[in-house]
Order: sequence, then structure tokens, then C-alpha cells
Amino acid sequence: MTGRAVLAILAALFWTVFDAAAQDYPSRMVTIIVPYPPGGGTDLIARTLGQKLSERLGKPVVIENRPGAATTIAAAAVAKSAPDGHTLLMATSTTLAINPSLYKQLSYDPLKDFSHIALVVNVPFVLVVNSSLGVNSVADLVKLAKSKPAEMNYASGGVGSPHHLYMELLKSMTGIEAKHIQYRGSLPGLNDVVAGHVPMMFSDLAPALALIASGRVRALGVSSAARVPAAPDIPPLAEAGVPGYEAVAWQGLIAAAGTPKPIVDKLNAEIRAVMAMPDVRQIFVNAGLELREVGAPDVFTSYVRTEIGRWAQVVQKAGVVPE
Repeated sequence: MTGRAVLAILAALFWTVFDAAAQDYPSRMVTIIVPYPPGGGTDLIARTLGQKLSERLGKPVVIENRPGAATTIAAAAVAKSAPDGHTLLMATSTTLAINPSLYKQLSYDPLKDFSHIALVVNVPFVLVVNSSLGVNSVADLVKLAKSKPAEMNYASGGVGSPHHLYMELLKSMTGIEAKHIQYRGSLPGLNDVVAGHVPMMFSDLAPALALIASGRVRALGVSSAARVPAAPDIPPLAEAGVPGYEAVAWQGLIAAAGTPKPIVDKLNAEIRAVMAMPDVRQIFVNAGLELREVGAPDVFTSYVRTEIGRWAQVVQKAGVVPE
């Protein structure tokens, strides 16, 4: 038997094993790790996908919240997990695209340490202020901030989170000053904006919509270039006084590098099917999310590579110094 024939046989056996692994997958409970506390937009996305995937895969899909360190704790845990598709990460643009520019020594490589499965949604953010602040527009906010440069601060979900970076971008584009007050997740920060302990923040829309509708916080503008269907009365910041402002987060599911391709492809197909369900789409639209077409895994990888370069420019422009 020639060497080429032996290699062909070995390759056939290799793919047979991989195909069998995909057919048997999942063989036990699947865990989706969320890098933020319960109650935020990322948690909503993960729990919605998890419930539907559990029904389709025939195994429990549980959500585990591991907040902290700008999503790096959760990301590092998944990067080090067994590459078998049973531990997934609800990855954000912070995790995969922003952190490489924020940390000189990141605990994971967003391209080499993960198998990118499916990109699912864009996440517009909304600039909100405490209702008693006396601010009704971006112009009002800029005027107030410039009159009290040493007194203004803002809440965020942590260093490197969109809540942080989007405000830094706003500061650089308007010339205002504001101190960064970081929380373990966006919801505690938003609660403090409602209570008046912190005057403002960029919040993901999902937890902010009800507060905006009830008047407990005031919305000044969304971070996306276009209006969001769930909140059509809120103008983009680019229209509300900050020309050229645009910053939108995105989220998708990833696994540890080395996860067999048939398992990645199976998960991609299942997520594609879930994202086509009318009830899922309605949940996400109502939460202020923008639905994305679920492309192939390699398309997700290419997108991550492009976004790393784009956000590096944003970080530099915002003047954020890598830690």
C-alpha cells in the first residue's frame, strides 16, 4: 500500500470520527457563558437562544453568568474549555474586537483561541440621563458638562465595555469631560442613573426601554446611524447634535479553538434556524436589537479580523490608554 493510500485511509477515518462526533452532539448539557450579570441585553440574547437550542438539540442548555474584567474572565474560561461544543460563549464586540486594543497582554487571542460559530445581532446603545438633571438634549448635556468639568461622571459596565468606550468617543467628539464610574455590569450602573447617583450613561436598549417610557430616565439619542424600530422616536446621536457619531456593538456564539468543524457547522445551522423563528425575531426587535443574517463560521472569523482593526482606530481616537 502506497503512502498516499495510507494518508487517504487515515483522512477518511479522521472525518468519520468527526462526523460521528457531530451526530452524537450534544452528548450532555450545553453551557452558554454570559460575560455580564443577569438582566442585561447579552443575558436576554443568550437565554432566548439557549431555550430554543435546548428544544432543537434535545439536551439542556443552561446559562452561566461570569461578569467582570471587560468580559475577559468569561472569554478566558471558554478559551481553556474542552473543544467539544459543550461550553459556548455569548461573545460581544468588546470580547473579540475591542479588548485587543485595550489590553497589552490579553488572556486570550480572539482569532486563534476560538471557533467562531454564528454572529446573530447588532446592539445599538442609547445615551440616557437622569430625568431630574435638567437635560433635554445633547446640546443641553454638552453645555452642562462644560460648565461643570470637574463634577460630571458617567456609569459603565466596566473598562472596555461599549458603555465605557462609546462615552469616551462622545467626549472626544464634543470636547466635554466626565469621570468614568465602572460597575460590574450595565444594570447596576443604569439603576444608579435612575436613582440620581450618576447623571448619565450609554445603556443597551433592552433594559432601558421601559425606564425611558416611564420617564425615569431621559433618552438623548441612539448610537446607531439609523433609528431603531423598537424606539423610533429617539434620534441617532448623529442627528441629535453629534454629526458622524456611530457605534454599534454586536454579539455571537463562539467555542474553544479546535472544536470539530462538523459540530461548529451543526451549531451554526441550528442557530440559523432559531434566528429565523418569528417569535425569536420579535423578542429581539422588541428589545431594540438589530437582526443580522447568520453567515457561515468563516465569515464570522473574517468579520472579527476586520472589526479588530476598526475598533483599534476608535480606541485610539477616544484616547483610551491600553492597560
